[in-house]
Amino acid sequence: MKFMHPEIRLSRLSVSLFLIATLCLPAFAFQAKKPPAKKPAAKTPAKTAVAKNTKPAAKAPAKTTAAAKKAEDQKKKPAAKTAVAQKKQTPAQRRAEAARKKKEEERRQAALAEQRRREQAAREARARKLAFERGLKDEAAANILRDSTEGEDLRIRRVAVSALGDRAGTVVVMDAVTGRILTMVNQEWGIRHGFKPCSTIKLVTGVAGLNENLINPGGTIIGNSMQMTLDDALAYSNNVYFQRVGVQMGTDTMIDYARRLGLGQRTGINADREYAGRLPYGNKNPRIYSHADDFEVTPLQLAVMVTAITNGGRKVVPQMNREHTENVGYKSIFRGEVSVPYGHVQGVIPGMMGAAEYGTARRGVDPSKGIAGKTGSCIEKGSWVGLFASVAPVEDPKYSVVVITRGEGERGRIAAGIAHQIYAALGEGIRRDPMKTMALRQIRTTNASEMRMARAVETDEDEEDEDDVAASTEAGSGDERPIVIGPANTVQPDAKKLVTRTVSSRPVQPAPNFKPVVIEYKKDNESDAATPPEQKVRPRVVDQ
Repeated sequence: MKFMHPEIRLSRLSVSLFLIATLCLPAFAFQAKKPPAKKPAAKTPAKTAVAKNTKPAAKAPAKTTAAAKKAEDQKKKPAAKTAVAQKKQTPAQRRAEAARKKKEEERRQAALAEQRRREQAAREARARKLAFERGLKDEAAANILRDSTEGEDLRIRRVAVSALGDRAGTVVVMDAVTGRILTMVNQEWGIRHGFKPCSTIKLVTGVAGLNENLINPGGTIIGNSMQMTLDDALAYSNNVYFQRVGVQMGTDTMIDYARRLGLGQRTGINADREYAGRLPYGNKNPRIYSHADDFEVTPLQLAVMVTAITNGGRKVVPQMNREHTENVGYKSIFRGEVSVPYGHVQGVIPGMMGAAEYGTARRGVDPSKGIAGKTGSCIEKGSWVGLFASVAPVEDPKYSVVVITRGEGERGRIAAGIAHQIYAALGEGIRRDPMKTMALRQIRTTNASEMRMARAVETDEDEEDEDDVAASTEAGSGDERPIVIGPANTVQPDAKKLVTRTVSSRPVQPAPNFKPVVIEYKKDNESDAATPPEQKVRPRVVDQ
């Protein structure tokens, strides 16, 4: 090439350099873009912002770790202090501390053992209770199988047995006129077994209170601020009312009236080993007048008592038919009369009617059949007792039905429901006399009965014990009841009544231009010759 022309050599060299530059330029450009590996990253604004944002995230684990460490330190401090304190304690102090811990452990173990003991005792008590309930039912069922049905009305017996069902109890259905026992389910309990009469004893307290002048003709307690009347106290089975009456007359007087009404003595039924009952001699507790503590009666005695209260005071003798005789062959046998003026004995009948209409028996019986009675519910000998002693029709008693049941769920209203089924079967023999019914109601007005019925529906609850039901009504009672009729603007608009009772409340003050009219009801149902007052006609004034 040294012999080539200089210009040719220069051109070829230029071409070679161009080709070399073209091949090497991309490599140089790539290296220029790639940052040096050993150089630190430049602090650009974007990277600084990212770093600032990541700083709190980086510090969060540090804070969490610090908090956990602080908590661990706090946990270790008491242990360290305890260890230091133990090191500082003397041997005697350490022994005392060990003894204290031992006693605490013993107390803890004793508490656990006591809890286990109580749970076991509760289980055993439940088992005993169930066994006791089964025992009562088994005993009642066995007694019913041994009953003698000779001379009984088998149709009524089938109804009574069906109504009683598998309950432990007894049923007595007696002819209130002759004393004939139409049927007696579980005769062993009906004749030879005593029961606590519970609230049915309030009939005795009521009769005694009326005759001893502790209850006025209006039904309220004399010298007492209680406004409840005897009728409502019996219907709602109010305990306080009868306890206040009873404490004024004393135990001996109460026992005397109980014997007058047939309690505490045999009825004279033609059956062996009749139980005479028990009276609460020496018991000064006011509960004897309301709950019948220390009393024991038989269903037959209750049947005789409610019959004597409603038939004029004559104590009929129950009779069991042993010779297949018909009812027409029976003659009424009486063991004398209740030595109490019948006006006072009869004073408890409106309350017995009220129990069926709006009181404790209202959900069990049909008051249209003229049923009057008294319920009872209480605990005796470890189980509940439910009673219902009744007659029907109340204006002229033909039947007396007494039901007593025992068991956990038994109450007076349950016994009343059983009696209702029996009265339904006896329905053909029940004849009502409206005039006599009105006479027995005496001063009870229709409006008052409707008000009580409405209130009973409003407060319709399942009472655990009807003895605890307190009446909230206040109704008067007396031989003659004045009724004041006042102007319409003296009565509340929603009440829509023009009659205001004036014995237990103040009379309505009439307007000056309208004089009240007083009407007196008489027991003999004689027509009142008084003519109604003439109505004043106001002249109509028209403005012209």
